[in-house]
Amino acid sequence: MSLSAALMALVMNSVPAQAMMAHEAVMAQQPVVQAAQAVQQPELEVDESLDPGEFVWQPELSSAGPVEVVVSIPQQIAYVYRGGTLIGVSTVSTGRRGHRTPTGRYPITQKRAEHYSNLYNNAPMPFMQRLTNDGIALHAGQIPGYPASHGCIRLPLAMARNLFRATAVGTVVHIVDASPTAQTALRLARGEPAAPASAPPLAPVTAPLVVASSAP
Repeated sequence: MSLSAALMALVMNSVPAQAMMAHEAVMAQQPVVQAAQAVQQPELEVDESLDPGEFVWQPELSSAGPVEVVVSIPQQIAYVYRGGTLIGVSTVSTGRRGHRTPTGRYPITQKRAEHYSNLYNNAPMPFMQRLTNDGIALHAGQIPGYPASHGCIRLPLAMARNLFRATAVGTVVHIVDASPTAQTALRLARGEPAAPASAPPLAPVTAPLVVASSAP
Protein backbone atom coordinates (compact mmCIF):
# COMPACT_ATOMS: atom_id res chain seq x y z
CA MET A 1 0.00 0.00 0.00
CA SER A 2 1.29 3.43 -0.95
CA LEU A 3 1.85 6.12 1.67
CA SER A 4 -1.04 8.21 0.34
CA ALA A 5 -3.40 5.24 0.45
CA ALA A 6 -2.36 4.45 4.02
CA LEU A 7 -3.01 8.04 5.08
CA MET A 8 -6.43 7.97 3.41
CA ALA A 9 -7.35 4.73 5.23
CA LEU A 10 -6.24 6.24 8.54
CA VAL A 11 -8.46 9.29 7.99
CA MET A 12 -11.45 7.16 6.98
CA ASN A 13 -11.03 4.92 10.02
CA SER A 14 -10.81 7.90 12.34
CA VAL A 15 -14.19 9.37 11.29
CA PRO A 16 -16.35 6.75 13.05
CA ALA A 17 -14.19 7.04 16.15
CA GLN A 18 -14.56 10.81 16.20
CA ALA A 19 -18.31 10.53 15.68
CA MET A 20 -18.55 8.00 18.51
CA MET A 21 -16.58 10.31 20.80
CA ALA A 22 -18.90 13.21 19.96
CA HIS A 23 -21.95 11.03 20.60
CA GLU A 24 -20.56 9.90 23.95
CA ALA A 25 -19.88 13.52 24.92
CA VAL A 26 -23.51 14.43 24.19
CA MET A 27 -24.79 11.43 26.14
CA ALA A 28 -22.55 12.32 29.08
CA GLN A 29 -24.18 15.73 29.28
CA GLN A 30 -27.73 14.34 29.45
CA PRO A 31 -27.67 13.39 33.17
CA VAL A 32 -26.55 16.97 33.94
CA VAL A 33 -29.53 18.34 32.02
CA GLN A 34 -31.88 15.89 33.73
CA ALA A 35 -30.49 16.83 37.13
CA ALA A 36 -31.06 20.52 36.40
CA GLN A 37 -34.61 19.79 35.31
CA ALA A 38 -35.27 17.80 38.48
CA VAL A 39 -34.59 20.89 40.60
CA GLN A 40 -37.73 22.54 39.22
CA GLN A 41 -40.19 20.89 41.58
CA PRO A 42 -43.83 21.98 41.77
CA GLU A 43 -44.51 24.74 44.25
CA LEU A 44 -47.53 25.41 46.38
CA GLU A 45 -49.52 28.29 44.97
CA VAL A 46 -50.33 30.45 47.97
CA ASP A 47 -53.46 32.54 48.26
CA GLU A 48 -52.64 35.33 50.71
CA SER A 49 -56.32 36.05 51.33
CA LEU A 50 -57.44 32.89 53.11
CA ASP A 51 -60.54 33.43 55.20
CA PRO A 52 -60.49 32.45 58.90
CA GLY A 53 -60.72 28.67 59.18
CA GLU A 54 -59.35 28.01 55.69
CA PHE A 55 -56.11 26.26 54.80
CA VAL A 56 -54.17 24.78 51.88
CA TRP A 57 -52.63 21.31 52.26
CA GLN A 58 -50.67 19.52 49.51
CA PRO A 59 -48.18 17.15 51.19
CA GLU A 60 -47.54 15.36 47.90
CA LEU A 61 -45.32 18.29 46.84
CA SER A 62 -42.54 16.92 49.08
CA SER A 63 -42.35 13.38 50.41
CA ALA A 64 -39.00 13.52 52.22
CA GLY A 65 -37.11 15.69 54.64
CA PRO A 66 -37.79 17.20 58.05
CA VAL A 67 -41.04 19.06 58.66
CA GLU A 68 -40.79 22.63 59.99
CA VAL A 69 -43.61 25.01 60.87
CA VAL A 70 -43.44 28.81 60.90
CA VAL A 71 -46.23 30.67 62.71
CA SER A 72 -46.60 34.39 62.02
CA ILE A 73 -48.38 36.17 64.89
CA PRO A 74 -49.13 39.38 62.95
CA GLN A 75 -50.50 37.47 59.96
CA GLN A 76 -52.28 34.77 61.97
CA ILE A 77 -50.87 32.31 59.45
CA ALA A 78 -48.85 29.09 59.72
CA TYR A 79 -46.55 27.88 56.95
CA VAL A 80 -45.64 24.19 56.84
CA TYR A 81 -42.51 22.96 55.03
CA ARG A 82 -41.11 19.50 54.38
CA GLY A 83 -37.55 19.24 53.18
CA GLY A 84 -37.61 23.01 52.68
CA THR A 85 -40.60 22.81 50.33
CA LEU A 86 -43.86 24.52 51.25
CA ILE A 87 -46.63 21.91 51.60
CA GLY A 88 -49.25 23.77 53.62
CA VAL A 89 -50.59 27.13 54.69
CA SER A 90 -53.23 27.61 57.37
CA THR A 91 -55.03 30.35 59.20
CA VAL A 92 -54.47 30.19 62.96
CA SER A 93 -55.48 31.94 66.16
CA THR A 94 -52.72 32.75 68.65
CA GLY A 95 -52.84 34.17 72.18
CA ARG A 96 -54.99 37.19 72.95
CA ARG A 97 -53.89 40.21 74.99
CA GLY A 98 -52.62 39.12 78.36
CA HIS A 99 -51.97 35.58 77.04
CA ARG A 100 -49.63 36.37 74.15
CA THR A 101 -48.08 33.39 72.38
CA PRO A 102 -44.31 33.43 72.97
CA THR A 103 -41.96 33.74 70.03
CA GLY A 104 -38.98 31.48 69.48
CA ARG A 105 -37.96 28.04 68.32
CA TYR A 106 -39.84 25.16 69.94
CA PRO A 107 -39.47 21.43 69.20
CA ILE A 108 -42.62 19.40 69.72
CA THR A 109 -42.24 17.49 72.98
CA GLN A 110 -45.53 15.60 73.18
CA LYS A 111 -48.35 14.56 70.83
CA ARG A 112 -51.83 13.44 71.87
CA ALA A 113 -54.73 13.11 69.43
CA GLU A 114 -57.23 13.42 72.31
CA HIS A 115 -56.27 15.86 75.04
CA TYR A 116 -57.98 18.15 77.55
CA SER A 117 -56.57 21.27 79.16
CA ASN A 118 -55.24 20.98 82.69
CA LEU A 119 -55.43 24.77 83.09
CA TYR A 120 -58.68 25.89 81.48
CA ASN A 121 -61.73 23.95 82.67
CA ASN A 122 -60.80 20.70 80.99
CA ALA A 123 -61.27 22.34 77.58
CA PRO A 124 -60.79 19.95 74.64
CA MET A 125 -57.56 20.31 72.68
CA PRO A 126 -57.84 17.87 69.73
CA PHE A 127 -54.60 16.83 68.03
CA MET A 128 -52.51 18.53 70.69
CA GLN A 129 -48.80 19.00 70.03
CA ARG A 130 -47.00 20.42 73.07
CA LEU A 131 -44.37 23.13 72.62
CA THR A 132 -43.66 24.30 76.19
CA ASN A 133 -43.99 22.89 79.69
CA ASP A 134 -46.29 25.71 80.76
CA GLY A 135 -49.12 24.82 78.39
CA ILE A 136 -48.35 26.28 74.95
CA ALA A 137 -49.33 23.85 72.19
CA LEU A 138 -50.67 23.47 68.69
CA HIS A 139 -54.21 22.10 68.60
CA ALA A 140 -57.56 22.34 66.84
CA GLY A 141 -59.86 25.16 67.85
CA GLN A 142 -61.95 28.11 66.76
CA ILE A 143 -60.35 30.48 64.23
CA PRO A 144 -62.13 33.83 64.47
CA GLY A 145 -59.59 35.74 62.39
CA TYR A 146 -57.69 37.35 65.28
CA PRO A 147 -55.70 36.29 68.39
CA ALA A 148 -58.18 34.69 70.78
CA SER A 149 -56.51 31.80 72.63
CA HIS A 150 -54.88 31.56 76.05
CA GLY A 151 -51.49 31.34 74.33
CA CYS A 152 -51.84 28.18 72.27
CA ILE A 153 -51.84 28.13 68.49
CA ARG A 154 -55.25 27.04 67.27
CA LEU A 155 -55.65 25.41 63.87
CA PRO A 156 -58.73 24.42 61.86
CA LEU A 157 -59.76 20.90 62.86
CA ALA A 158 -58.89 19.21 59.56
CA MET A 159 -55.58 21.05 59.34
CA ALA A 160 -54.71 20.14 62.94
CA ARG A 161 -55.30 16.50 61.99
CA ASN A 162 -53.16 16.80 58.84
CA LEU A 163 -50.30 18.44 60.70
CA PHE A 164 -50.50 15.91 63.54
CA ARG A 165 -49.97 13.11 61.02
CA ALA A 166 -47.06 14.89 59.30
CA THR A 167 -45.00 15.77 62.39
CA ALA A 168 -43.08 13.83 65.02
CA VAL A 169 -41.74 14.55 68.48
CA GLY A 170 -38.80 16.85 67.81
CA THR A 171 -40.37 18.62 64.82
CA VAL A 172 -39.46 22.31 65.09
CA VAL A 173 -42.09 25.04 65.28
CA HIS A 174 -40.85 28.61 64.77
CA ILE A 175 -43.10 31.37 66.17
CA VAL A 176 -42.22 34.81 64.80
CA ASP A 177 -43.44 38.35 65.41
CA ALA A 178 -43.00 39.23 61.74
CA SER A 179 -44.95 39.10 58.49
CA PRO A 180 -42.84 37.07 56.05
CA THR A 181 -43.98 35.65 52.75
CA ALA A 182 -44.20 31.92 52.15
CA GLN A 183 -40.90 32.17 50.24
CA THR A 184 -39.02 33.97 53.03
CA ALA A 185 -40.63 32.63 56.24
CA LEU A 186 -38.39 29.60 56.73
CA ARG A 187 -35.15 31.51 56.11
CA LEU A 188 -36.27 34.26 58.46
CA ALA A 189 -37.20 31.78 61.18
CA ARG A 190 -33.87 29.96 60.86
CA GLY A 191 -31.95 33.23 60.95
CA GLU A 192 -30.51 32.60 57.51
CA PRO A 193 -29.61 35.41 55.09
CA ALA A 194 -32.07 36.22 52.35
CA ALA A 195 -31.49 34.64 48.95
CA PRO A 196 -29.08 36.72 46.82
CA ALA A 197 -30.95 39.14 44.56
CA SER A 198 -28.45 38.37 41.76
CA ALA A 199 -29.54 34.72 41.59
CA PRO A 200 -32.92 34.64 39.80
CA PRO A 201 -35.09 31.71 40.86
CA LEU A 202 -36.03 28.93 38.48
CA ALA A 203 -39.41 29.40 36.88
CA PRO A 204 -41.80 27.54 39.20
CA VAL A 205 -44.20 24.87 38.05
CA THR A 206 -47.24 25.82 40.09
CA ALA A 207 -49.56 23.24 41.59
CA PRO A 208 -53.32 23.83 41.61
CA LEU A 209 -54.59 25.72 44.63
CA VAL A 210 -56.81 23.63 46.87
CA VAL A 211 -58.43 25.60 49.66
CA ALA A 212 -60.15 23.69 52.45
CA SER A 213 -62.16 24.77 55.42
CA SER A 214 -63.08 23.13 58.69
CA ALA A 215 -66.43 24.86 58.75
CA PRO A 216 -69.30 22.38 59.13
